[in-house]
Amino acid sequence: MEEPVAVEKIAQNLGDPSARGIAMHVRALIRAGVIPHGARLPPVRDIAFVLGISPATVSAAWSDLRKRSVLEGRGRNGIRVADRPVVTQPTRFASAGRYGSGVLDLSFAVPDTALLPPLEAALAYGARAQGLNSYSRVQVQPELEEALRNQWPYQPEAMLAVNGGYSAVHMVLGALSLSDAVVAVEDPTPMRHLDILEHLGAIIVPVANDGQGPRPDMLARVMEKRPAAFLFQPRLNSVTGHELTPQRLRQLGDVLANADTAIIEDDGLGGLSTNPPQSLGSRFPDRTTHILSFSKPYGPDLRLAVLSANADLVARLRAYRSFNSGWTSRILQSATAWLLRDSQTAEVIAHAKQTYAERNRTLSHALQTRGITHRLGAGLATWMRVSEESFAMITLAAHGIAVMPGSRMSLRNEPHIRLATGIISKDYDRIADALALACGPAG
Repeated sequence: MEEPVAVEKIAQNLGDPSARGIAMHVRALIRAGVIPHGARLPPVRDIAFVLGISPATVSAAWSDLRKRSVLEGRGRNGIRVADRPVVTQPTRFASAGRYGSGVLDLSFAVPDTALLPPLEAALAYGARAQGLNSYSRVQVQPELEEALRNQWPYQPEAMLAVNGGYSAVHMVLGALSLSDAVVAVEDPTPMRHLDILEHLGAIIVPVANDGQGPRPDMLARVMEKRPAAFLFQPRLNSVTGHELTPQRLRQLGDVLANADTAIIEDDGLGGLSTNPPQSLGSRFPDRTTHILSFSKPYGPDLRLAVLSANADLVARLRAYRSFNSGWTSRILQSATAWLLRDSQTAEVIAHAKQTYAERNRTLSHALQTRGITHRLGAGLATWMRVSEESFAMITLAAHGIAVMPGSRMSLRNEPHIRLATGIISKDYDRIADALALACGPAG
């Protein structure tokens, strides 16, 4: 039998004997080649004895490294270092399928490219942006900030342009240092939210959504765990298509009033919501971060979002960015400012919003004629309860339709599927027939 790595090799030069310190130390030894890939590690009790700590501490370190796919195995079979270097990736998003031309792919809730506004004039304007080609790290282009402050849901202390909505969420969560912290998350939620939080090592606690927004009673229950942050979508849930009502937003604010929980609002669909902009920032300006993305209504290649927060957090985010991009393209910022001021672009967005609503209504009617009562909301997707998730996926696949399993976007053990509705412009009867078969009695 292969001999395990010597305990002394692990214990040598270990400065921090906590679970986190051991995990970081072992990862460094693996990166340096001191512990080779595929090597068997010594028993937990042997390491604990030499280090003079509890076996539970070592087990916690191993658990963390297994979660990050650095280690594998457990129990009698022993713990081993993974056979090859691990490249961390968003497991939920990365596991999404890619399908052939014969499959109707309704798995990704993306905008219909035919409904996006033209960008030629905006980009030509952006190419003449103020400060173009300067290496000064602009926080946000003045004209973009001016255009946004006129429609922002509250008067923020500071704003920052970033490279897309999920980039903003990742930056904010990272800056808040949420490793091992409890984070309350609206459920269901975009799978990228869960990927980011899992990567950061946060303890995710779901807050159920009932169609009007996250439930205040469920948030109150989660608040007993003293979450460091609450992440939700303040207008339109991109998974369910349901809009958060102003009354529900006030109720959530009441639950949060007597806590110091950071509030993170990700308005990912922006102008596609029929709701006006809304935020808890007017009640809690010091601890609210509000993120507005432009990708879904204006075009995914804009790769642009703007966030607002207190000046201290924005300063921390700017320092954090110094390790990578430093600032967001002035061209894209000025182009977006042009789009926000352009009346024809506003008409295109209004037409797109109306078209998406009509497509949702048409599919809803087709389902109703088949005995399925299902509330389709606004936006680009809908969330459907099914009897059994894998059965629904297989049934739809047999009919040439791909959707997303609900378990990618929810931590609750309730079978659902998420399907894109914004790109459906025909074949409603075919889709409804397949859904009626797939959903079963719970549909």
